[in-house]
Amino acid sequence: MEIIDLRSDTVTLPSQAMRDAIHRAELGDDVFGEDPITNRLQETAAQKVGKEAALLVASGTMANLTCLLTHCRRGDEVILGSESHVFYYEAGGMSALGGIFPQTVPNQPDGTLRIEDIEGAIRSDNVHYPRTRLISLENTHNRCSGMPLSVGYTASVVDLAHRHGLRVHLDGARVFNAAAALGVPVTDLTRGVDSVSFCLSKGLSAPIGSLICASREFIDEARRVRKMLGGGMRQTGVIAAAGIVALDEMLERLSEDHANARMLAEGIAGIAGLAVDLDYVKTNIVLFALCDTRISETRFLAELEKKGVKLMSRGNSLFRAVTHYGITKKDIERALAVMRKIMGGK
Repeated sequence: MEIIDLRSDTVTLPSQAMRDAIHRAELGDDVFGEDPITNRLQETAAQKVGKEAALLVASGTMANLTCLLTHCRRGDEVILGSESHVFYYEAGGMSALGGIFPQTVPNQPDGTLRIEDIEGAIRSDNVHYPRTRLISLENTHNRCSGMPLSVGYTASVVDLAHRHGLRVHLDGARVFNAAAALGVPVTDLTRGVDSVSFCLSKGLSAPIGSLICASREFIDEARRVRKMLGGGMRQTGVIAAAGIVALDEMLERLSEDHANARMLAEGIAGIAGLAVDLDYVKTNIVLFALCDTRISETRFLAELEKKGVKLMSRGNSLFRAVTHYGITKKDIERALAVMRKIMGGK
């Protein structure tokens, strides 16, 4: 039985073009700056998001941590969302490894932080307080239904930060999804931010890697931090080769994932016992709830998996489904048919 894996867009497998590029990759030692494919990927990535330079790292978590450690010193503070990936899913690295204090403000359902909440969280200059150094945003927002942050909103946060002498980091793990959903150039969403990270291994379907993009000065310092974290990976062309294909070939197809997510959400909305808010399905992430108390969360997941459909539980009978490269319209139809059968429909 073929598995329809909707747990995450990290489960994608590389395209044949990526496999071919990996096989052909010319290699060198990246710690010495001598891997030609990595250098080309970094130049391409920086150009894509409108920054001076870029740095390849192993993962999105390493990308965010490297940026935070580059922006902040021990005892400094970062303002970020209460539902942000950096706060929720990165093992407390900012505090454990960087001595950075997280000041959370509530994420709104659309992934934004209210401007007044951000401004209210900025510390005055007082020896009793940590120094506020950084504001961290997330686009698209994972725990907020994959919602994209708008160009205008991002610009307003950048303006606030810079007026207060602060910097802005954008966790743009899926920022190309945001650009596709909003119909804008990705550079409109990264303009003014002091650093941005994005993942190759999510919607772009490469097997490994994330990029940090920023000024040359910032990237020079981030390279030192990456080394400190054990991220000097030598012949990284085997990673970068797939990343170049991802940036060349995978951006235009993201809208297909969004259309499949919308199809999935609309189908779920028509199944008794399941609930989804269609207003919050804008990209490739669908959050939905199991409302029928006659079936448990555990049983629902188990029945789905027995029939070849995998989802991710968020707890409290809330589930996440993510569409991606390799998931087709027929897969969505089959997943919906399985859900209908489990919930007692035809």
